[in-house]
Amino acid sequence: MKKIINTGLIILFMAIASSCGNIGKKEKNGALGDKKVELQKLKTEKEKLDEKIIALEKDISKIDTGAAIEQKAKLVSLTPITKENFKHYLDLQGKVDAQNISYITPSGQPGQIKAIYVKQGDAVRKGQLVLKLDNSVALQNVIAIRQQMSSVKAQLDLAKSVYSRQKNLWDQHIGTEVQLLQAKTNVESLEGQLRSIQANVNMAQQQANLSNVYSDVNGTVDEVTAHIGETFNGNPLQGGYIKIVNKSDLKITVTVPENYADKVTKGTSVIVQIPDVNKTFNTTISFISQAIGTTNRGFTAETKVPAGFNLRPNQIALVKILDYSVPSTVAINVNTLQTDEQGKFVLVAAKEGDKLVARKHKVITGELSGDEIEIKQGLQDGDQLITEGYQSLYDGQLITTTGK
Repeated sequence: MKKIINTGLIILFMAIASSCGNIGKKEKNGALGDKKVELQKLKTEKEKLDEKIIALEKDISKIDTGAAIEQKAKLVSLTPITKENFKHYLDLQGKVDAQNISYITPSGQPGQIKAIYVKQGDAVRKGQLVLKLDNSVALQNVIAIRQQMSSVKAQLDLAKSVYSRQKNLWDQHIGTEVQLLQAKTNVESLEGQLRSIQANVNMAQQQANLSNVYSDVNGTVDEVTAHIGETFNGNPLQGGYIKIVNKSDLKITVTVPENYADKVTKGTSVIVQIPDVNKTFNTTISFISQAIGTTNRGFTAETKVPAGFNLRPNQIALVKILDYSVPSTVAINVNTLQTDEQGKFVLVAAKEGDKLVARKHKVITGELSGDEIEIKQGLQDGDQLITEGYQSLYDGQLITTTGK
């Protein structure tokens, strides 16, 4: 019985201790929450008080000019507003491409490669022999036709001799006219055969010469994937090939989103930067494709690379296309632009009597280019824009530029 009573007391003490711990924990959490609520309440009250203080200072400065003099002027920096040319560029990524990229192909039928006369990096000229195909069958055909031609020539020589003798006999009134005409016809027939065979020889020789594969452009051998013994047709999708690039005639290609179709046209100004070689040049759009891509929803624009730029096809090009330009307008740093419940505004310095005060100017903005934004209305030449120290200024606050 004593054991049971002791066990019960222990359980009771543990329950009481646990309850006290939970109560303490709840009280601690509750106190923290109350403090957070109180802190937020004080912050809200402070913001309201600050707003009231600023409003009262403004009202007092308007009524009591003496009080305005006692205000501490805030140090600011000013920048005079001047009209300038404003340009907005569309930033895109393109690549360097070659106007003349040639995949060498045989003039005749595909054939087995017998010899390759160029290697990657070689400079070649138009008409230079770069590869030779196996032409043994074509040469055998030439030989066979020439042998046939030799046989016909022998027959022709004999026929001419017979005709000459027959004509001599006829002149001596020996023999018949039919014999003379037959001899003459035989000569003419063999002459016709000889001409036909000669044409066949020429054709067979030309066919044999088609095994010589020549470059059709001036340039540099960029790739050689063909190998001796392989069948060659010059199609890079079907086997080995020889690729020749003319680097003296390069272009920049870029895909322009379709919503800029009315802004980007042939002749549009372009700034091109090649980051790999740290080169930049100005040019214009030289070609615009007419179709919109079904997958990228854009159109292709091209611009030529000026002479003297040692670029390579497929290099990355950063393309800035001029899509908006105003000859004389106001543009400011976008960081000086502020917004309140009434819209966008900036603060400018105004001379009022012997004081310099901040004044709010509502503005209407235009295009943004980099960190410059166009101001269509609200500022004019001669305005002094507050460019530093504007963050906590209010309309009518006393300012200074001297730091004293």
